[in-house]
Amino acid sequence: MHGEPLKNRLKVARAERDLSQEQLAALAGVTRQTIGAVETGQYCPSAKLALILAKKLGKKFEELFYLEGEQGGNE
Repeated sequence: MHGEPLKNRLKVARAERDLSQEQLAALAGVTRQTIGAVETGQYCPSAKLALILAKKLGKKFEELFYLEGEQGGNE
């Protein structure tokens, strides 16, 4: 369980809100590079950052972040 990467739908949710990486980064108080790294799975956000991102995008945590295999292979 600990080795499973945290997957996300951040890019899709960001596109739904018509936000650039830079705009979302400004809302969340992080850099554009951080948003890019989270979207590509290169960086696993802290619980605090994940919750901030969910709130800024109007989503529940579980709608944005999940463990591999939990969403029926939609990713």
